Amino acid sequence: MILVTGGAGFIGSHTVRALAAAGQESVLLQRRTAEVPASLADLPVHAVRADIGDLDALLAVGKQHPITGIVHLAVTLPWGDDAADPIDTSARSLEGYLNVVRAARAWGVRRMVTASTIGVYGFGTPGALTEDMPLSLTHTHAIPTFKKIFELLGGHLAAETGIEIVNARISGTWGPGGHLPDPFFAAPSILQGAARGTAPDLTGLLRPAHAEDALDLLYVRDTGRALALLQLTEGLRHGTYNVASGHATSNADVIAAIRAGEPGFRFELPSAGEQPRSWLDISRLREDTGFEPEYDTAAAAADYIAWLRAGNER
Repeated sequence: MILVTGGAGFIGSHTVRALAAAGQESVLLQRRTAEVPASLADLPVHAVRADIGDLDALLAVGKQHPITGIVHLAVTLPWGDDAADPIDTSARSLEGYLNVVRAARAWGVRRMVTASTIGVYGFGTPGALTEDMPLSLTHTHAIPTFKKIFELLGGHLAAETGIEIVNARISGTWGPGGHLPDPFFAAPSILQGAARGTAPDLTGLLRPAHAEDALDLLYVRDTGRALALLQLTEGLRHGTYNVASGHATSNADVIAAIRAGEPGFRFELPSAGEQPRSWLDISRLREDTGFEPEYDTAAAAADYIAWLRAGNER
């Protein structure tokens, strides 16, 4: 069985579906309930109520279920609560990560796949971003800062414990169950507007959106499948993998893809002129797991709009 922390969440639920498609049972670690979410009730999954900050509760999961692998997606980062003490939240973030590794060692887990982010590369470097590029140590935002810390810590702990700790640098992920609005990129909000037949509400973005803004976007169904492959594929040769589409997609590309299936969608974004584009090189992921994205932008847009129009909340 594969323990998926954050397994009921956005990327986690799609990872659980991909694991099930590969014949694997999953255990969802949830902070609020031990009930399997209705959206996953058709799958071979189990749910337990525990927090990664509570080591005893976490270790008890291994007494209930034979855990053979871990996909660690639970978000425990010191960001988003202005009233919280930054030292205390940083300590909880680090302790939560260490507890998952402690549990992996106690259970004899062979491999732990942990979520990192495209944000570790920073912004402004054009072209393909590869896993062996040097990373800046400058702090820009809590999420990439702590993901870099976890990557370094994971490398050390892998060497000392013998557990395979694999960092998955996940690109801009969008699709069913995702953040609306996503504060970092406009595609989900643009799709929501198209599904509703209204002008997209982009007020939740951290900065104004332009037509040429581009990011390596990966549809969440593909993201979940890539993470499942990283957990299940034998003989991985690296400790860090880009999980992405392998190309940059601009807001203008997203709008064009929507119009391919929704000719009446007339929304436009202002132009900022040509911008440098960067994307994540996925050669490692392809070579070691055979991963190829199944959804291009048009297929992703059509699938997401259909999902939203089916009455789903996000």
